[in-house]
Order: sequence, then C-alpha cells, then structure tokens
Amino acid sequence: MYSPGPGPTQPIAPMGATIPSGSTLPGMSPQSQAAPGLLPLEQSFIENILRLNLGKVATIYMTFENNSEWNAKVFRGRLEAAGRDHIIISDPTTGMRYLLLMVNLDYITFDEELNYTYPFGGGPTGR
Repeated sequence: MYSPGPGPTQPIAPMGATIPSGSTLPGMSPQSQAAPGLLPLEQSFIENILRLNLGKVATIYMTFENNSEWNAKVFRGRLEAAGRDHIIISDPTTGMRYLLLMVNLDYITFDEELNYTYPFGGGPTGR
C-alpha cells in the first residue's frame, strides 16, 4: 500500500517531541494561527469551545461506568471554567460548584446560541 510522505504543508514533529504552548510548527500558515479571541484550526477542541461560552448555562450529561449507585447523571449550571480534563460549573440556585471530569462527558446542551469560530477561515459565529 502506498503512503505518501509529508508534503510542504504537513510538518512532522519527532516522536516524543513537545511543542511549547503558543508556538507554531514550521510551515504553519498565518491563517492557522489565532487572532485574539478566535480559535486557530488546530485548537478547535471541546475545552476551547466551552471557554468561548463561559457564563452561559449548560446542561451536562455524564456517564460513570461501574458505579453501583448511579450510572448516568445530569448537571445543570453556569459554565465557569474549562480545561483539557475538566469543566467547572456552578448551580445558580444553590451556589454549589461542581468540578466535572471530561472523561465522563457524554454531551452538553445550551438553551442559547453558542459562540464558536468556524475552523475553515470564517469569522466568529453564533452557531
């Protein structure tokens, strides 16, 4: 089976190499780098989409395997923070804060439009 090698727009990093945050790979086009407040093509991950929507109320559906008390649970609250492995929400009625792990995440719904930057050169959209 033929497998083409990397082209001029497909740089390869050596195995185990890490790239410092904020730096770009050689050959990365200016269009793939982020303008302030926008996501670059390579960074359209769940946590970044959530960060664009901080302050909005979200309903978070999660599944917990091998749990004898409850297998699935729904959390609703104001989105306060999001990281690679976690989401922090607060319940506006009780003030309770929840640190939820992404590994348990099934999906998230919002009652309003989302802020999202379309990853193919479009500007910010509300969808």
